[in-house]
Amino acid sequence: KMQQSGKVNLVDLLNKVKETLASRGARSIRGLGRTFRIFDSTDGNRKIDAGEFFDGLKDYGMNFNKAEVDALMTYFDKDGDGCINFDEFLVGVRGKLNQKRQALVDKAFLKFDKDGNGCIEAADLKGIYNTDFHPKVLSGEMTQDEVFLDFLAHFGDKNKDGKIQRGEWNDYYSAVSSSIDNDDHLVQLMKTAWKLE
Repeated sequence: KMQQSGKVNLVDLLNKVKETLASRGARSIRGLGRTFRIFDSTDGNRKIDAGEFFDGLKDYGMNFNKAEVDALMTYFDKDGDGCINFDEFLVGVRGKLNQKRQALVDKAFLKFDKDGNGCIEAADLKGIYNTDFHPKVLSGEMTQDEVFLDFLAHFGDKNKDGKIQRGEWNDYYSAVSSSIDNDDHLVQLMKTAWKLE
C-alpha cells in the first residue's frame, strides 16, 4: 500500500516508478529517453506537465491517486516550474551520484575551492575559464565578467551570486552523471575537463 497513516510514502512511490520503468526496458539513457518522450507525447514540448505525468504513469500501469502523483511531481520538478524536464526526469529516476562518482565530483570541487570556504568563487575559476577569446567578448556584445557570470549561471549558479555552492556543484554533476551510463566514462570526462589526476 502506498499510503502510510494518511501520508504519501515517497520512497515507496519512487521504488514502484523505478521498478515499473525498469521492467518495461527503461534502464539506460536511451530507454529513459523513450519513456520521457512517451509521457510528453501530448504536446512534445520536451517537458512533462502534471496531466501528462498522471496519464503516463497510468499508461504504464501505475494507478496512483492525485496526492501520490502530486508528491512525485514535486519530487521530480526541481526547478519548480510545474513541469518535469528531461534532466529532472533522469536525476529523479537514477538518483544521486554513486560513491565512485561522488568521490570524483568532490575531488574536482576541492581543486577549485582554494580557500576552503565551501564554495567556488569567480576568482577560483578565473584562471581555468579564460574569456579573452570568447566570441561575444571579441565582438563587444559582452564584457569578460558578463561572459564569466553567464558561464557560472549555466554551470549551476542558481542564486546568481557569482559563486558555485557545494550543493549547486553536486546538483549540476548529478544531472551530468544521470545522462552517462558508464562510471568509467564519467571518470574520464571529469579527469579531462578539470585536469584531475
